[in-house]
Amino acid sequence: MKKIGITTTVPIEILIAAGYEVVDLNNIFIMSNKYAGLIEKAERDGFPSSSCAFKKGVYGAAMDNDFKEIVGVTEGDCSNSKALEEVFRMKGIKVYPFAYPSNHKLSDLKNSLDHFMNIFKVSLGEVEQVRIRLNKIRNLVKKIDELTYIDNKATALENHIYQISCSDFNGNDHNFEDELRNKIKEIRSRKTIEKKLRLAYIGTPPMTSDIYDFVEKFNSRIVYNEVQREFAFPRGINYKNIYEQYYDYTYPYDIEFRIQEIKKQIKQRKIDGVINYTQAFCYRQIEHIIIKESLDIPILNVEGDKLNVLDARTKLRIEAFLDMLIDRK
Repeated sequence: MKKIGITTTVPIEILIAAGYEVVDLNNIFIMSNKYAGLIEKAERDGFPSSSCAFKKGVYGAAMDNDFKEIVGVTEGDCSNSKALEEVFRMKGIKVYPFAYPSNHKLSDLKNSLDHFMNIFKVSLGEVEQVRIRLNKIRNLVKKIDELTYIDNKATALENHIYQISCSDFNGNDHNFEDELRNKIKEIRSRKTIEKKLRLAYIGTPPMTSDIYDFVEKFNSRIVYNEVQREFAFPRGINYKNIYEQYYDYTYPYDIEFRIQEIKKQIKQRKIDGVINYTQAFCYRQIEHIIIKESLDIPILNVEGDKLNVLDARTKLRIEAFLDMLIDRK
């Protein structure tokens, strides 16, 4: 099977219908035991130190794993993605562009999806067959989310991992489905997790995945992972076609559209406080201004850079934030 890399969540249904094994380069980077080396590889090849570590890691992962084809998002992701795609082309990698229209018009998104289908020579019927199958798998991931915030049995880290894995289904959707069914059965057999505080994690999925275990040391747990949940398309099964499904995907569109869903989930999940994670040198840092003004709930902004574990300063800030929330409660 042909292998293709993606730089963020794209309409994977089209790629699978075209016979590709899809691999999210972000997931390779974060899970690699050569994590720091992948960033260093990018910097040796000319990436500035004052640029996003995620983009450097994605570049390093693509080079280290000898990818020949990559899908890059030219609209709906950060501007650094365009430059990254140009570097990939210079390195001889074939790059396929995809755009989430910034105007968030269904008609323009339909044109973008149709163009993407034409590139890979697949029909809407073929794509819909894949979408229906994948949404059944996504519905299993939705059950893990419910086991997190309703049943209080799944951990926040499990919630993060399984939802974020929906960007590429770990390269094999059938194996991923089997893993999910076994995991759900195992989670259901557990005792309820009891913590005083219920937290939301919003923003870029973290490089510092130890944030989940760290938070739980302070009588708190994260029961909502915003962007990771969007990667899993929890509302996708309700829509009649791929156009509606990707129109409803909040991540690539304007911040107001994201905030509507965040507010809904804060209320539904009875959230006490929000941790907003931003990546150094990312434009989404500026969006924190809007988020802070829009949400009527305590928010802590946490910034990550190259480290894949929390530093001492960030730990102190999180601990102080959680102490404040407990005192309020």
